[in-house]
Amino acid sequence: MSGLQILAFLSGLAGLGATIAATVSNEWRATSRASSVITATWVLQGLWNNCAGNAIGAVHCRPHHTILNLEAYIQACRGLMIAAVCLGFFGTIFALVGMKCTKIGGSDKNKARIACFAGVNFLLSGFCSLSACSLYAHRITSEFFDPMFVAQKYELGAALFIGWAGSVLCILGGIMLCFSIAGSFTKSHSQSNYIYKGAASHSHISSYPRGQAKSVNQPPPDYSNSSRMQHFDKNAYV
Repeated sequence: MSGLQILAFLSGLAGLGATIAATVSNEWRATSRASSVITATWVLQGLWNNCAGNAIGAVHCRPHHTILNLEAYIQACRGLMIAAVCLGFFGTIFALVGMKCTKIGGSDKNKARIACFAGVNFLLSGFCSLSACSLYAHRITSEFFDPMFVAQKYELGAALFIGWAGSVLCILGGIMLCFSIAGSFTKSHSQSNYIYKGAASHSHISSYPRGQAKSVNQPPPDYSNSSRMQHFDKNAYV
């Protein structure tokens, strides 16, 4: 199970890195070349900045100057991605403490609980990142295929694919961590049953009063002398 926990930790750590990269990226959507007349320039938009680039490689970015005037789906994606990063960070810390190959965390039962909590954090992080990227992609595709939408149309950016990959890695890491602790709980349950049975048998043996406990190896009493005395007494009376 230690190898499975190490694999789950590496998967969750890689998912956290991809989630952070997608969060800070400015390529959540890019201008569609199909609907643009001038193809030498393009516009990139992210959760935090708007960028414009040209064919010679010059890119100029400016941040969103307001928070309250942003569209609701951008604010929702911001919150979900920040939550995904925080959950993934705490999942990584708890996974380090709860893995069997580390020497911190206490007993095996406590380490199993910590590892399960880390797996839940990875799962929640993956679902938050998946929800944010899917929500943003749905907005892009709905505008792109809407014939009544006459403004600039955009296509899916690279950050969305990085976010989807990170969410899948986090979910896989969380599932593997949750499955890796099943053996620890089964082992502790069997040990508790063994201790309970041993204690019950010990109490059964020690239930005799003090001074009256019978030994298993005690030899049986010898009645040969008493039978001889009874036979001698009968001959004397005759």
